Amino acid sequence: MDYGAMPMERPPDAVARRERLRRAGVATLEICAVAALYYASGKLGLLQQLVRGQVTPLWPPTGIALAGLLILGLRVWPGIALGAFLINISLGPSLPAVLAIVSGNTLAPICSYVLLRRAGFHTAMDRLRDALALVFLGAFVGMLISPTVGAGALLLAGVLSSGEFWPTWSVWWTGDAMGVLVVAPVLLVLRLAHLPKNVPASRWLEGSLLVVATVCTGILQASHTPLLFLGFPVLIWAAFRFQRAGAAPCALAVSAFAIVAAARATGPFANHDLLTNMITLQAFNGSAALTALLIGAAVTERNQTQREIEQACRQLADMVERIDPGGGHRPEPPEHEGDDEEEGG
Repeated sequence: MDYGAMPMERPPDAVARRERLRRAGVATLEICAVAALYYASGKLGLLQQLVRGQVTPLWPPTGIALAGLLILGLRVWPGIALGAFLINISLGPSLPAVLAIVSGNTLAPICSYVLLRRAGFHTAMDRLRDALALVFLGAFVGMLISPTVGAGALLLAGVLSSGEFWPTWSVWWTGDAMGVLVVAPVLLVLRLAHLPKNVPASRWLEGSLLVVATVCTGILQASHTPLLFLGFPVLIWAAFRFQRAGAAPCALAVSAFAIVAAARATGPFANHDLLTNMITLQAFNGSAALTALLIGAAVTERNQTQREIEQACRQLADMVERIDPGGGHRPEPPEHEGDDEEEGG
């Protein structure tokens, strides 16, 4: 009996090995995908470089790295390191400096990921606290690592002088923070996106008008006129009417046009030094992202609360009907119930 039972123990081991191989293959593909996206977006971000051909006011790879960590987990960090190495090895200045920069580029999104997880961040960004955590913990705090390590490595390598350190640091931090603020929300929204059904034509028309208004506003922002403030009405419109699905792409578009204006030193960025322009750009893009994300999250949270209240009212009405199916009447909600909910939200 014992000898006959022994072969029966082997198939589960084979199944377990196949499952481990499958998981390893999936993890490898995920790491390669993160590395490829990091590298491709980094090449795109370098088109707007301002310092030494490698420091840019928008660094999309940080948003891709953080979104990848939030969606897939810490197991994809080698893809971040690989993508950062492939980008920086061609930029130099030396292998030790490149390795230091790669370390900073890898540790920064990991730090942001840990901070967001400790804060209970929801990738759906359906709460106000999620928007605040992404802005302050994910972007402003977590991204302090990469510019400090990177600019310090360039300073020690003799590429930067002491007077160039803080302007370089400010551009680097601005680019990394903007990548988190404007790219990561779009990726998190796309993860949950689906084709809407039974949408009236008026809704499609409103969405089209929003796209046209965003493009026109962006063109004005990138022109020689100091009209950065025109982006805020568009952001409020997108966030209030379309919540996260409208707020995240609109914030990305508005910030991208502002970055183009800063790179060209036009509009409100004309006749100022690099550090002043980066402070202005960071303040505007941070305010734009905060406005879009906060309003979108607030409206989403209000709608969710309203649905929960309506569901509770239906359940209460069903209970009353089961208790007194014949003689009673179903209670009706107060006349101004909807107004009260709006004021409370």
